[in-house]
Amino acid sequence: MRDTGGMRVLLKFLLDCDPDAAWRALQSPTAFREVSLPWVDFRSDEPTGFPTVWGTGEHRVAVRAFGAFTVGTQAIRLSASEVREPLRVASGGRVRILRDSGGGTGGLLSAIPHLDHRMAIAPDPAGPDADGRLRTLYRDQLIVKAGVLTPVAWYTMWAFWQWRGVRLRQLAPTWAYDPPMHDAGAADVDARDDDGPEHPGSEQEEQP
Repeated sequence: MRDTGGMRVLLKFLLDCDPDAAWRALQSPTAFREVSLPWVDFRSDEPTGFPTVWGTGEHRVAVRAFGAFTVGTQAIRLSASEVREPLRVASGGRVRILRDSGGGTGGLLSAIPHLDHRMAIAPDPAGPDADGRLRTLYRDQLIVKAGVLTPVAWYTMWAFWQWRGVRLRQLAPTWAYDPPMHDAGAADVDARDDDGPEHPGSEQEEQP
Protein backbone atom coordinates (compact mmCIF):
# COMPACT_ATOMS: atom_id res chain seq x y z
CA MET A 1 0.00 0.00 0.00
CA ARG A 2 1.46 3.36 -1.02
CA ASP A 3 2.19 5.76 1.84
CA THR A 4 0.57 9.18 1.25
CA GLY A 5 2.34 10.72 4.26
CA GLY A 6 0.74 12.04 7.41
CA MET A 7 -1.90 14.66 8.16
CA ARG A 8 -2.20 16.69 11.36
CA VAL A 9 -5.05 17.49 13.69
CA LEU A 10 -4.35 20.44 16.01
CA LEU A 11 -6.05 21.85 19.08
CA LYS A 12 -5.10 24.91 21.10
CA PHE A 13 -7.12 26.53 23.89
CA LEU A 14 -7.15 27.45 27.57
CA LEU A 15 -8.37 25.06 30.25
CA ASP A 16 -10.05 26.42 33.36
CA CYS A 17 -7.75 24.66 35.82
CA ASP A 18 -4.14 25.03 36.88
CA PRO A 19 -1.36 23.21 34.97
CA ASP A 20 -0.74 20.66 37.73
CA ALA A 21 -4.40 19.62 37.72
CA ALA A 22 -4.39 19.33 33.92
CA TRP A 23 -1.21 17.24 34.01
CA ARG A 24 -2.73 14.88 36.60
CA ALA A 25 -5.79 14.48 34.38
CA LEU A 26 -3.64 13.44 31.42
CA GLN A 27 -2.18 10.70 33.62
CA SER A 28 -5.65 9.33 34.41
CA PRO A 29 -7.33 6.51 32.44
CA THR A 30 -10.65 7.74 33.87
CA ALA A 31 -10.20 11.19 32.33
CA PHE A 32 -9.02 9.52 29.10
CA ARG A 33 -12.37 7.73 28.85
CA GLU A 34 -14.47 10.69 29.99
CA VAL A 35 -13.28 12.99 27.21
CA SER A 36 -14.27 10.40 24.59
CA LEU A 37 -17.77 9.45 25.75
CA PRO A 38 -20.43 8.91 24.48
CA TRP A 39 -19.10 8.46 20.94
CA VAL A 40 -16.17 6.21 21.83
CA ASP A 41 -15.37 4.15 24.90
CA PHE A 42 -12.22 2.29 25.82
CA ARG A 43 -12.07 -1.00 27.72
CA SER A 44 -8.86 -2.38 29.10
CA ASP A 45 -7.50 -5.53 27.45
CA GLU A 46 -5.08 -6.07 30.33
CA PRO A 47 -5.74 -8.87 32.89
CA THR A 48 -5.73 -6.37 35.77
CA GLY A 49 -7.80 -3.71 33.98
CA PHE A 50 -6.97 -0.01 33.90
CA PRO A 51 -4.46 1.28 36.46
CA THR A 52 -5.37 4.28 38.58
CA VAL A 53 -2.62 6.25 36.86
CA TRP A 54 -1.02 5.55 33.49
CA GLY A 55 2.52 4.31 33.75
CA THR A 56 5.23 4.04 31.15
CA GLY A 57 5.13 1.12 28.77
CA GLU A 58 2.29 -0.35 26.74
CA HIS A 59 -1.41 -0.49 27.62
CA ARG A 60 -3.77 -2.44 25.39
CA VAL A 61 -7.40 -1.37 25.00
CA ALA A 62 -10.50 -2.37 23.06
CA VAL A 63 -12.28 0.52 21.37
CA ARG A 64 -16.09 0.59 21.28
CA ALA A 65 -18.21 2.94 19.18
CA PHE A 66 -21.39 4.36 20.74
CA GLY A 67 -21.01 1.79 23.52
CA ALA A 68 -22.50 -0.81 21.19
CA PHE A 69 -19.80 -2.62 19.23
CA THR A 70 -16.04 -3.02 19.18
CA VAL A 71 -14.35 -1.37 16.21
CA GLY A 72 -10.84 -2.55 17.01
CA THR A 73 -8.00 -2.73 19.48
CA GLN A 74 -5.26 -0.25 20.21
CA ALA A 75 -1.91 -0.09 21.98
CA ILE A 76 -1.23 3.02 24.06
CA ARG A 77 2.49 3.72 24.53
CA LEU A 78 3.09 6.72 26.75
CA SER A 79 6.19 8.75 27.49
CA ALA A 80 6.55 12.11 29.18
CA SER A 81 9.06 14.91 28.86
CA GLU A 82 9.61 18.52 29.77
CA VAL A 83 10.99 21.39 27.69
CA ARG A 84 11.59 25.09 28.23
CA GLU A 85 10.24 27.81 25.99
CA PRO A 86 12.46 30.90 26.44
CA LEU A 87 9.72 33.25 25.15
CA ARG A 88 7.45 32.24 28.04
CA VAL A 89 9.62 33.83 30.70
CA ALA A 90 6.61 35.17 32.61
CA SER A 91 5.30 31.64 33.17
CA GLY A 92 8.69 30.08 33.79
CA GLY A 93 8.83 28.66 30.27
CA ARG A 94 7.90 25.18 31.52
CA VAL A 95 6.03 22.90 29.09
CA ARG A 96 5.16 19.32 30.03
CA ILE A 97 4.46 16.92 27.17
CA LEU A 98 2.72 13.56 27.19
CA ARG A 99 3.23 11.53 24.02
CA ASP A 100 1.36 8.45 22.82
CA SER A 101 3.31 6.64 20.11
CA GLY A 102 1.05 3.58 19.95
CA GLY A 103 -1.50 2.69 17.30
CA GLY A 104 -4.19 0.31 16.13
CA THR A 105 -3.56 -3.40 16.59
CA GLY A 106 -6.77 -5.03 15.37
CA GLY A 107 -10.09 -4.52 13.62
CA LEU A 108 -10.70 -1.28 11.73
CA LEU A 109 -7.99 0.43 13.78
CA SER A 110 -5.32 -1.79 12.24
CA ALA A 111 -5.45 0.65 9.29
CA ILE A 112 -3.70 3.16 11.61
CA PRO A 113 -0.87 1.08 13.12
CA HIS A 114 1.23 4.11 14.12
CA LEU A 115 0.03 7.27 15.85
CA ASP A 116 1.95 10.28 17.05
CA HIS A 117 -0.19 12.10 19.61
CA ARG A 118 1.38 14.84 21.74
CA MET A 119 -0.37 16.81 24.47
CA ALA A 120 1.43 19.88 25.84
CA ILE A 121 0.59 21.53 29.18
CA ALA A 122 1.86 25.03 30.03
CA PRO A 123 0.75 27.91 32.26
CA ASP A 124 -1.50 30.54 30.68
CA PRO A 125 0.91 33.10 29.16
CA ALA A 126 -1.33 35.88 30.52
CA GLY A 127 -0.56 34.78 34.07
CA PRO A 128 -3.05 34.51 36.96
CA ASP A 129 -6.44 36.21 36.64
CA ALA A 130 -7.82 38.92 38.96
CA ASP A 131 -8.66 36.24 41.55
CA GLY A 132 -5.15 34.79 41.45
CA ARG A 133 -6.19 31.64 39.54
CA LEU A 134 -3.77 30.33 36.91
CA ARG A 135 -5.26 28.61 33.89
CA THR A 136 -3.63 26.12 31.51
CA LEU A 137 -2.59 26.53 27.89
CA TYR A 138 -3.35 23.19 26.26
CA ARG A 139 -1.91 22.22 22.87
CA ASP A 140 -2.63 18.95 21.14
CA GLN A 141 -1.13 17.52 17.97
CA LEU A 142 -2.12 14.25 16.31
CA ILE A 143 -0.33 13.00 13.20
CA VAL A 144 -2.39 10.46 11.27
CA LYS A 145 -0.76 8.02 8.84
CA ALA A 146 -2.90 5.33 7.23
CA GLY A 147 -1.41 4.92 3.77
CA VAL A 148 -3.89 5.63 0.98
CA LEU A 149 -6.64 5.78 3.62
CA THR A 150 -5.01 8.75 5.36
CA PRO A 151 -7.54 11.36 4.11
CA VAL A 152 -10.50 9.25 5.27
CA ALA A 153 -8.85 8.54 8.62
CA TRP A 154 -8.01 12.24 9.04
CA TYR A 155 -11.61 13.41 8.58
CA THR A 156 -12.79 10.84 11.11
CA MET A 157 -10.12 11.77 13.64
CA TRP A 158 -10.59 15.51 13.04
CA ALA A 159 -14.31 15.24 13.92
CA PHE A 160 -13.57 13.15 17.00
CA TRP A 161 -10.80 15.53 18.12
CA GLN A 162 -13.24 18.46 18.06
CA TRP A 163 -15.44 16.53 20.49
CA ARG A 164 -12.42 15.80 22.69
CA GLY A 165 -11.69 19.52 22.74
CA VAL A 166 -15.23 20.30 23.89
CA ARG A 167 -15.07 17.67 26.62
CA LEU A 168 -11.65 18.77 27.84
CA ARG A 169 -12.96 22.30 28.35
CA GLN A 170 -16.11 21.04 30.05
CA LEU A 171 -14.27 18.77 32.48
CA ALA A 172 -11.26 20.97 33.27
CA PRO A 173 -12.96 22.92 36.10
CA THR A 174 -13.60 19.64 37.94
CA TRP A 175 -9.93 18.66 37.70
CA ALA A 176 -8.96 21.64 39.81
CA TYR A 177 -10.26 19.77 42.84
CA ASP A 178 -8.63 16.41 42.13
CA PRO A 179 -6.26 15.20 44.88
CA PRO A 180 -2.59 14.81 43.89
CA MET A 181 -1.68 11.44 42.38
CA HIS A 182 1.19 9.32 43.62
CA ASP A 183 4.28 9.97 41.53
CA ALA A 184 5.28 6.30 41.59
CA GLY A 185 2.61 5.31 39.07
CA ALA A 186 2.86 8.34 36.82
CA ALA A 187 4.77 8.48 33.58
CA ASP A 188 8.40 9.43 34.15
CA VAL A 189 9.34 12.97 33.19
CA ASP A 190 12.65 13.44 31.42
CA ALA A 191 13.57 17.05 32.18
CA ARG A 192 15.62 18.67 29.46
CA ASP A 193 16.40 22.09 28.05
CA ASP A 194 15.51 23.60 24.71
CA ASP A 195 16.89 20.57 22.91
CA GLY A 196 13.85 18.55 24.03
CA PRO A 197 11.51 16.79 21.62
CA GLU A 198 9.26 18.64 19.20
CA HIS A 199 5.97 19.60 20.79
CA PRO A 200 2.62 20.93 19.53
CA GLY A 201 3.19 24.39 18.16
CA SER A 202 1.07 27.49 18.17
CA GLU A 203 -0.66 26.89 14.86
CA GLN A 204 -4.38 27.38 14.75
CA GLU A 205 -6.66 24.40 14.62
CA GLU A 206 -6.97 22.82 11.17
CA GLN A 207 -10.31 22.78 9.40
CA PRO A 208 -11.46 20.04 7.00
